[in-house]
Amino acid sequence: QVQLVESGGGLVQPGGSLRLSCAASGSIFSINGMGWYRQAPGKQRELVAVITRGGMTTYADSVRGRCTISRDNAKNMVYLQMNSLKPEDTAVYYCNVRATMGTYWGQGTQVTVSS
Repeated sequence: QVQLVESGGGLVQPGGSLRLSCAASGSIFSINGMGWYRQAPGKQRELVAVITRGGMTTYADSVRGRCTISRDNAKNMVYLQMNSLKPEDTAVYYCNVRATMGTYWGQGTQVTVSS
C-alpha cells in the first residue's frame, strides 16, 4: 500500500512563507519524478513544480522565482519551499510521485494566503 502524506499547509499572510513536506512510504519502485500540484476553487488542478530523479526542476510560470522544490532520497521525502506568497496561491496542494509502476497522489494540504 503506497502512501503519500503531505504536511506544512496552513494560513499565512501575503508575503509570508510556507514549506510543504511530503513523505512517501510503501512499495514505490523506481521513482522517476516527484512534484507538487494545486487546485483552487473553480479551477483545474495545475502543476506547481516537479523534480526528476536526476535533480532537474521545472516550475510553473506563476511560481517561478518564489518556490523551490527539493527532495531527500534517504528519507523518501519531497519539499516545496514557498516564499512571497500571494492570495492567488490559495489552493489545496497535492504531492505527486511518478514511478515506473504508476502515479500516486497524496491527500492534499490546504494553503490559504490571506490578510
